[in-house]
Amino acid sequence: MLIIFAHILLIISKHSRFLIFMSNVLKFNRQYFILAVLLFVIEILIALFAHDKIIRPYIGDFLVVILIYCFLKSFINTPVLATALSVLILSYVVEILQLFNLIGRLGLQNPGLARVILGSSFEWIDLVAYTIGIGLVLCIEKIVAGSTPIKTGIKS
Repeated sequence: MLIIFAHILLIISKHSRFLIFMSNVLKFNRQYFILAVLLFVIEILIALFAHDKIIRPYIGDFLVVILIYCFLKSFINTPVLATALSVLILSYVVEILQLFNLIGRLGLQNPGLARVILGSSFEWIDLVAYTIGIGLVLCIEKIVAGSTPIKTGIKS
């Protein structure tokens, strides 16, 4: 297995286009990282201290997609729309896995990190919260970018 991995790395290293591509994609962005850390702290505070019926379930879900988006954009330079839609799809998949009780099937239903991260109950309204969170991301990105449209990665 190690020999195969080394061979793949050797082939990749010979292709300078791939290395140029990776050097353009893998870029640290301090502003997104600071936002991600700030949102992570807010999420921890919500998890520890908000035991209500609005902030913890809905605001937390709204913020978590923004957190994931900012975390990804902290390290990879990808188009806004592609990154935002990827985060939204990931969030939908995690929520749908809750519908099928993935945590219970894996034997992780006891209180623990997996249950906190993945959640334990499916709610349609969570999908709405995720969508609104990504919608806000797209609006803010468009405002920050000025009057230029959001890059879709598709050339017209």
